[in-house]
Amino acid sequence: MSDAATLAVRGFRLSLRNVDGLITALALPIMLMVMFVYLFGGAIHTGTHYVDYVVPGVLLVCVSFGAAATAVSVAHDLSGGIIDRFRSLDVRSEALINSHVVASVARNLISTALVFVVAFAIGFRSDASVSAWLGALGVLVLFVIALSWLAAAIGIVARSAEAASGMTFLISFLPYPSSAFVPTHTLPSWLRGFAENQPTTPVIDSMRALLSGQPVGSSAWAAAGWSLGIAALAVVLAGALFRRRMR
Repeated sequence: MSDAATLAVRGFRLSLRNVDGLITALALPIMLMVMFVYLFGGAIHTGTHYVDYVVPGVLLVCVSFGAAATAVSVAHDLSGGIIDRFRSLDVRSEALINSHVVASVARNLISTALVFVVAFAIGFRSDASVSAWLGALGVLVLFVIALSWLAAAIGIVARSAEAASGMTFLISFLPYPSSAFVPTHTLPSWLRGFAENQPTTPVIDSMRALLSGQPVGSSAWAAAGWSLGIAALAVVLAGALFRRRMR
């Protein structure tokens, strides 16, 4: 735990020193909120204020992008020789992967805070209780952990940071064919089935219901099931791939 905590601080500092990535991470929430609310919001009817509808979707896009960056960081470390340096010290090399996941969660919490700041500035309002807000945050964090572990596994497989970036495209793209920006019933039938039965939709629906003070229904259980399932599979897969890579 001590090794993982120390290396997580290292990973967070590396994120701060990556100026290009930092600017993108900070600009993305602002650009998405402005684009969807002001460019598309007037043409999309959801039965409520579009800014209230779209906030969970923007959150998922941002955290998916942030989690995908974890794969790049892991691949960079594994291909850059830093593992050999850690193995020569009294450091458990497995702590490196854990630290990347912790740093990913920290980065995404900052991104989440920025999304809400921008959202409130352009008109987002919520009647949710404190417990509902905490529930929405819990759903989001659980999904971020799952995505971060999945991205870490991809980063172990990739042989370069560039390859990891390309391999995580699906993670970054997944929130778009969902209920993030339009109700799923407005989608073509061939796409609606996928949108309603993929991981990000129940996460978004759960957060939207919690933040609006509406009943959550079964979407919270579906969101938790997807997140725990992805996390369990990714942790086992990352561990096996990492041990194989270190032979």
